[in-house]
Amino acid sequence: MVDKVVIVGIITQQDREEAINENLEELAFLVFTAGAKVIGRFTQKLDKANRKTFVGSGKLQEIKEFVKENDVSLVVFDDELGPNQIRNIEKVLDCFIMDRTNLILDIFAKRAQTAQSKAQVELAQYEYLLPRLTGLWTHLERQKGGIGLRGPGETEIETDRRIIRNKISLLKKKLQSIDKQNKIQRKNRAQKVRVALVGYTNAGKSTIMNMLSKSNVFAEDKLFATLDTTVRNVVIDQITFLLSDTVGFIRKLPHRLVESFKSTLDEAREADILIHVIDLSHPDFEQQMQTVNQTLAELHVDHKPTLVLFNKIDNLAAEFLDEWGLEKHNGTLNMDQLQKTYFASEHPHSMFISAIHKTNIAEFRKILLNMVIDTYKKVYPHFPLTVSS
Repeated sequence: MVDKVVIVGIITQQDREEAINENLEELAFLVFTAGAKVIGRFTQKLDKANRKTFVGSGKLQEIKEFVKENDVSLVVFDDELGPNQIRNIEKVLDCFIMDRTNLILDIFAKRAQTAQSKAQVELAQYEYLLPRLTGLWTHLERQKGGIGLRGPGETEIETDRRIIRNKISLLKKKLQSIDKQNKIQRKNRAQKVRVALVGYTNAGKSTIMNMLSKSNVFAEDKLFATLDTTVRNVVIDQITFLLSDTVGFIRKLPHRLVESFKSTLDEAREADILIHVIDLSHPDFEQQMQTVNQTLAELHVDHKPTLVLFNKIDNLAAEFLDEWGLEKHNGTLNMDQLQKTYFASEHPHSMFISAIHKTNIAEFRKILLNMVIDTYKKVYPHFPLTVSS
């Protein structure tokens, strides 16, 4: 049986109402990714979040009535909640409460496969739980499973702050050890140009990875389908380079997750070339681009040679085609027209593709190959290059 979920957000004076709706759309997609279904949404205009209950008492009563009438098992708030807020809201709503951060952590716990990513997620979970231990898990007596109940916090012993701190310390040491091993592995890959796929979650990075490397990396129309970094050897016209896929970025990505996953994101740090993949069909693609660029700046890799790859051109809605003055001929978009759009002019090193339908892939391979060859000449000038005719 699928959990019924209600999502809640606030609109402050600094926010556009459209932006809040986009955030809630993304939150609903996160809920879907976690395996539940959103059946109701609530928003409220406030100067700032209520420090006791996030939303006002009247709105909370409105949510309570909806929760009771519709047998809702979980309410998810679009911003991070403090321990007092969680306690106060649970008393009123009498159901399980999560915030966006906790939901993302839960999805990461479900997606983690390797020892490194599992340790990274567990560390982030414990750091999230530590200030929220008192009374946070009283709801477990009422729960029989479902999202939000994976990982730490499920037994009484884990509510002891000292034990949690010890676990955090051990996990940090474990990750340091794994990081050392990874650095040795990366050193062994020397004398090869490294290319890293980066971008917003669900932009199509894994599909592009599969297409270029002829491998079978897991790809799915859900957020964070790829959590563990994957590295593949790619050959184009007899030129070999390494291609890595990295975890997707997202708005309001918890800072502790960025911190925990910095070792995974070392693939982006140590790459010679970045391919920034963008879902052009997403109505908020520009905000997604900005989120990725901000994260790359935090990682100090925004200076690297970057190919901006606008993906999913086959999914462009009719209203966007009209807005951008684009036309389809025999169901195909004109690439010259796309290159004249304002977002292409802002990113001179950009191109447009559909990874699913293989549209413009030959040109993409050609441009990528030229970037790789240029990098070999700069970084490994004595490396023998052989390009097939």
